[in-house]
Amino acid sequence: MKTISMVFFMLGGVLSAQTKQDVQQAITRGLDYLKSQQNKDRGHWGMIEDPALSALVLSALIQNPAGVDTSDALKRGYDFLLKNVKPDGGIYTKARSNYNTAICLMALVLRARPEDEEIIRRARNFVAHQQNDADTPGKTDNPFDGGIGYGGAQQGAHADLSNTSFALEALYYSKKLFEDTGKPVDKKDDLNWGAAIEFVSRCQNLKASNDQPWAGVDKENTGAFGYTPVPQAPSGGKKDDGPVPMRYYGSISYAGMLSFIYAGLTPSDPRMVAALEWLGNNYTVEENPGMGAEGLFYYYHTMAKALATAGITQLKTKSGSANWTADLSRKLISLQNSDGSWANTASGRWMESDPVLVTAYTVLALEQVHRAMK
Repeated sequence: MKTISMVFFMLGGVLSAQTKQDVQQAITRGLDYLKSQQNKDRGHWGMIEDPALSALVLSALIQNPAGVDTSDALKRGYDFLLKNVKPDGGIYTKARSNYNTAICLMALVLRARPEDEEIIRRARNFVAHQQNDADTPGKTDNPFDGGIGYGGAQQGAHADLSNTSFALEALYYSKKLFEDTGKPVDKKDDLNWGAAIEFVSRCQNLKASNDQPWAGVDKENTGAFGYTPVPQAPSGGKKDDGPVPMRYYGSISYAGMLSFIYAGLTPSDPRMVAALEWLGNNYTVEENPGMGAEGLFYYYHTMAKALATAGITQLKTKSGSANWTADLSRKLISLQNSDGSWANTASGRWMESDPVLVTAYTVLALEQVHRAMK
């Protein structure tokens, strides 16, 4: 099995040599910080209950543009992941089985060792079979059909766009890995990609391709995405005694765009066009549009990955064409702490007060930026 790390980065962008050097310096300092935070006895980072966090760090270490890390930290980290492989093929401890397996699977695909082939294949099968198919089997007659959630014990059908995006990424690249080795995935073990597209479409505010009753109502947010196909009610049940509005925001809209790419939609598809138009109209590196400081570094991570994967170097915005690689690299470098870490000091929602998680997100974003430069 050959490494496919560089498949991600056949891109083009223009920044100065000095800027590229500055980005690499920030990456190096971030990786040094992450290595210093590893539990050397067990090999994990952060909460041992969530191997996905360790997998994010490993993905950052193995995609360093300066060369794959060869330190003991990498080996210890991958050994920790392999200790969490379950008889059902998943890679998790107890909770969030899909979330953990999908991100761990991606880290294993990036390393692409022949001796991990069976583990990768079984983990892939596990994630593919997490796909929702509630109500009538084989029909997308439930809003959550085709999507994937955190995994584990759930009441009824549930899926969300963030977990679906992580899952589709791992399934897409692992499928490519097996195709490259001449051992393609059996159809029975693959995802229902058409159902996945239907789920993602049902998260997008686009009436022509979304059959949900809220689609198209908010004209100002045409093309944007929400977290699920069903509006999420606040604790009181309804807002102002009226219908619950869908909340659209930047990070989940980039996740939706990424999901469409992994599922095979072309740039000319109206869903892709609408998504890019909303993202361009709401372009910023100062906040997570629609959420402010909440989920800001997840936003940076998904933004860099989505625009790089799409091969976009200049994003059309309200004020003209934006060089997102220059804007994002400048912003992230300015936010780096003296010890090489990053953390969200304005909001700890979604664990963003954790410098290990946030540093992993940021290094992964900067690695996308670095490889997009020429």
